[in-house]
This record gives sequence, structure tokens and C-alpha cells, in this order.
Amino acid sequence: MIFANAIVDVIHQASPVSKELSRFRVEVWGKSPHDYVRVYEIAARDDNMAAREGLDRFVKDIEKLLAEQGD
Repeated sequence: MIFANAIVDVIHQASPVSKELSRFRVEVWGKSPHDYVRVYEIAARDDNMAAREGLDRFVKDIEKLLAEQGD
């Protein structure tokens, strides 16, 4: 299992009455032994959804990296 944390910053906040998604910068860092850092720009309805998407992307990225390394 890959454990990680995320910090979410707002790049663009969509209007609450708009159907437009807000844009977020999501920085994710893994806990040892997966101590990598990735930064993603994600469009989402809110910061919680952006964080979840960032964590999901991080896990996929690290699983791919580990598979390529043969771990």
C-alpha cells in the first residue's frame, strides 16, 4: 500500500453558480519507502475532490514506477 499526503492550492475559483470547474494545484508526497513528490494541476468541483484525484494519480504514478523498476 502507498501512503501519501496532499496540499491543495486554488489556481482559479469558479463561480458557485457556474458549471465551470475550479482549477487546483495539488502537491502530493509519499511516505517512506515511497518518498516521491508529484505536482498536478487538476480541475474539480472542490478542493476535496482535487485532493482525492491527486492522491489517485500519485498512487498510479508510483505503482507504474515501481513496476518499471521491478519492485
